[in-house]
Amino acid sequence: MELPKVKSVTAVRKYLLHVVFMDNTKGDYDVSHLAGKGVFKSWDADDNFYKVFINAGSGTISWPGELDIDTINVYCAVNNIDVDSYLRQSYHAAY
Repeated sequence: MELPKVKSVTAVRKYLLHVVFMDNTKGDYDVSHLAGKGVFKSWDADDNFYKVFINAGSGTISWPGELDIDTINVYCAVNNIDVDSYLRQSYHAAY
């Protein structure tokens, strides 16, 4: 199964990302549900949230300090589909 690949990511405003995937799927993803929790507290220091980038090694949406979020969850949210359904569909397509 090939995971969705991120082409670009931009912080539109605090806790809102605009993501474009290699298949040209694009949309906004709200990460406010993570803000202030655990390692995500670092987003508030020195405007770190706006330092979002695509990790060259893993292809994940990342921030300084080895902080990242799950690409599949973002892809499914942007497409308004259930993660389990996406994984089942991708698995069956691969085999």
